[in-house]
Order: sequence, then C-alpha cells, then structure tokens
Amino acid sequence: MVAKRMVKKTAKKAVTNKVAAKRAAPKKLALSKITYATLAMPPDDPRHDRFDQAVAEVKANLGKSYPMMIGGKPRVAAEQFADTSPVNTDWTLGRFQKGTLQDAQDAIAAARKAFPVWRDMGWKQRVKLMRKAADVISKRNFEISAIMTLEVGKNRTEALGDVEETADLIRYYCDQVEAHKGFILPLGRESSQHHNTSILKPYGAWAVVSPFNFPFALAGGPAGAALVAGNTVVFKPATDTPFVGYKLTKCLLEAGLPEGAFNFVTGPGSTVGEEIITNPGVDGITFTGSYSIGMHIYRTFPQTRCEHPRPCIVEMGGKNPAIISRHADLDVAAMGVMRSAFGLQGQKCSAASRVFVEKPVVEAFMDKLVALTDKIAIGDPSQRNVWFGPVINKKAYDDYMHFCLDLAQSSVMVRGGAHLTEGEMSKGYFCAPTISFGLPFEHHLWQEEMFLPITTVGAVDSLDEAMQHANDVCYGLTAGFYSNDSKEIQWFFDNIQAGVTYVNRAAGATTGAWPGYQPFGGWKGSGSTGKNGGGPYYIQQYQHEQSQTVIDL
Repeated sequence: MVAKRMVKKTAKKAVTNKVAAKRAAPKKLALSKITYATLAMPPDDPRHDRFDQAVAEVKANLGKSYPMMIGGKPRVAAEQFADTSPVNTDWTLGRFQKGTLQDAQDAIAAARKAFPVWRDMGWKQRVKLMRKAADVISKRNFEISAIMTLEVGKNRTEALGDVEETADLIRYYCDQVEAHKGFILPLGRESSQHHNTSILKPYGAWAVVSPFNFPFALAGGPAGAALVAGNTVVFKPATDTPFVGYKLTKCLLEAGLPEGAFNFVTGPGSTVGEEIITNPGVDGITFTGSYSIGMHIYRTFPQTRCEHPRPCIVEMGGKNPAIISRHADLDVAAMGVMRSAFGLQGQKCSAASRVFVEKPVVEAFMDKLVALTDKIAIGDPSQRNVWFGPVINKKAYDDYMHFCLDLAQSSVMVRGGAHLTEGEMSKGYFCAPTISFGLPFEHHLWQEEMFLPITTVGAVDSLDEAMQHANDVCYGLTAGFYSNDSKEIQWFFDNIQAGVTYVNRAAGATTGAWPGYQPFGGWKGSGSTGKNGGGPYYIQQYQHEQSQTVIDL
C-alpha cells in the first residue's frame, strides 16, 4: 500500500512539474491570418523577420531579365524595358520583354491549342491542380510580397494580404465548382424515358488584363476563375507590375498546368493589349482598370472582328463615399475613413475619396481625422514601421500636384498638397496624404476619380443631402456609413447605389473585401456584370450553359 501511495505521489508530482514547466515556457505567438480586415502584425510577430529576409533576397538579385511564357516555353523579344521601383527609381527590379503583335497572337494561339486538353481534363482534376496552385502561392507569399512592396509601393501587410487573397480566391472558386458538382444539374423529365440536364461549359481562350494596384489578386483571381471553369488564359499584366505577374505565372506552372493553359505576355497596350482586345481567337475577357479604358473594351470587345458577341467582364473605377451621421461613433468613423482614404496611397478603386459629414459633428470628426492622418508613418514601405509609401509612377506623381493645385483654389487644404522630397524620399514618388475641406459640391473633383492620396470632405445639413451627393456620380463601387441608429443603417442600405457596402467599419470605411465574406464588384460605371468577384455568382460568368436532352429508345 505504501509503495502504491509513493507511486501515485511521484506521478502526481511529475504531472505538477510538467504543468508548471509548460506555464513557465515562453508562449508561442499565435499568428492570425492577414486579411484586409486585419492588416496588422504585432512588433514581435515572426513574419516581420521573414519579410525582411525576403526583401533582402530580392534586393540581392535586382536587374535580372525575365521572359514571357507562351505555350509553356520562355519567350524573349527584340526589345526589353526596365521595371523600376517607385520607392527609389535608382532600383531596377528587372528587365522584361517588350512583346510584339506576333507575341500576342502566338499567346492566343497557344491558349486555343491547349483548350481541349484542359477542358477534357474534367472539373475534378482542374480543381485538384488549382488547389495545388493556391498552396504554391501561399508557400511563396513572402517572396512575392517583398517584390510587390518594391514594385508597387505597398506596405508589408497590404502586400501579404494581396498575395494570400489570391490563394483564397482560387480556393473559393474551387469550392464553388465542387459544391455545385461541376455545375452539372439534372432537370425536370417529361417521362421516365426523358433525361434533361443543364451543364455549364467553358468558352475557350480567355484574356485577363490586370491593374497595378492589386497586381496579384486582380490577376490570379480572374485567371483562377477562368481556369477552374475550364478556360485557358492569356494574361497581360499592367506595364508597372510585370515582375509580380511573372511570379504568378511561375506559381501556376509549378502546380502542373499543361503547356499553353496559362500564357504570360508583356508589352505596350497599344500593340499587345489592342491585339488581345480585337483578336477573334479570344473567347472572353476580364479587365480591371480605369473607366476610360474599361469602357473602350466594353464597347469594342464583344463584336470587334468577330461575328458574334463575346463575354466581357469589366471592373472599373470608383468615387466612393463615406457618410458620417450625427449619431456615429466618430473615433471609429475617423479611423475607417483614414484607412480607406490613404491605404496604398489612395490608389484603390475602393478608396474613400468623398466624405459627407452632418454639420453638428463635422468639426469633431475633422479633428479626429486630422489627428490620425498626422500619425501616418511615411517612407520606404519595405520598412516594418512604415504604413504609407510612394505612388506608382511619374504620371501619378505629376497628376497629384495638378489635382492639389486645383483643390487649393476652391477649398481649404487641411493637410497635404505637396510632394515629399526629404532624404531618401527624394528618389521616389512620394506625396503627402491630403485632406480638402469645403470644396463646392458642383466642383468637378467631387465627380472625377483621382486615384491618389486625396480625399475631399464636405459638410451636409442632412443624411438625405449626403445620399443625394453620394449617388450623384457615374460610379457605384463601394460605400461606407457610420451611425448607431438602426433605422438610419437600414435607410443607408435601401438607398445607396453601390455593389459593396460597409457600416461602422474601423478597418476601412469603403475598402477591404475578402473572398467569401465581401464579394467585390460595382454598379453603374464601376462594373459591367453585377456579379462580384469572390462571391457565389462569379465563376459562372466564365461558362455558358448547354441544355442536354436524351430520350431512351
């Protein structure tokens, strides 16, 4: 008995010591997933060190040449162009191919040749390969994000979010195809001898033309949807972001896509881009970018050099309003507006570029917004403490000053309105976060998308007046509202003309969508289809329906 008691006591002591040791051991940091609603990492987050290492590795390999990828083979052109960083224009990130008309035609031909192989593979195998591609993207997140920070000027959390969103978009579209069993749906039967089925089938060779601001998510997202749906892809990145586009291509090819299923071509919009738009071998297109170019594609692509309409998914700009009620939590409102107005230096189609505040709280709101703006850390976005980097290129840099001079003549420039040239910022395209107040509502800059770190704030007598101004634009992408009154909230949803809406969101008044959470797409002049990316109705746009009837004899 004594021996048994000693064994139990010893065992109990061992357990107690084990628990004590576990409590004394340093806690392992829990890593939250970086999304656009959680764009933050604590100072001791180990991902900071991994990102710093990735930046160092990218900088150690600057200036290399990178090919196009056509039919699974590298392709070089007679001419190349330099991809320089907006952070420091002395940094040549790489040299890329100035593709020609022939290169574009060859990429389209390669996609058409690969289509039967990719289509006939079947939806289950395509889903398997695309999920593998998503895993490759997640695995290479730090390398790609480091490149994006230097190529676009995104801070590290925004860049990490962009890359991970791409993987999540692809996984979401895979889930959608799987949940709908390949979009093969048995239908009603006239009799036991009749067998009716609806099947969604891919179109063929699909073109994806992406913007600079989300160079991974707005390339890999549409391309992923097209591929999972069974189409092959010709991909042209923005001229400012070929490096990130090349890395997307490498991820997809590493996953095992057959030759020609995904083709990467770089070059001028006037030649390569125009050929993609007009070539009858392209069966559908997804474009994300400016209203002017988007409308040009929308008007010309469906029937240009072709005898039948072709599907055209065009996602364009925004002039996104945030409305602040007298019943709002002003601290939450100010944070949401600041993050959406100045995240990625205002270069988001979803940026909060217009703010309408009820007069009883406008002074208090402005004080809070200005205080938050004054705290923004500006500089090289690859540094862990920097939130706000440069604008994308010289044209954007010059446009910024043009808009600021225009605003200064008709409003109060509360903050900003100048280029930033101190120290190392003199070698990049840095512009101050700018707040304009009191601009007359009839001024054209309430209507025009600036795509820069500029937001205009106006005082209104009522929410009805705010809504009138909010909807009085050709755009209808995103919108935000702040109020603690449930009736006002429902009124906002009932009246706002926008495809993506947020209420009381500190993470961003008008920005921050995630696949499966906030489907992203615009109304009016912001989008052509009314079906939002990352939502349950998106991937079906990359397929057309065939009804099949079989009668037993």
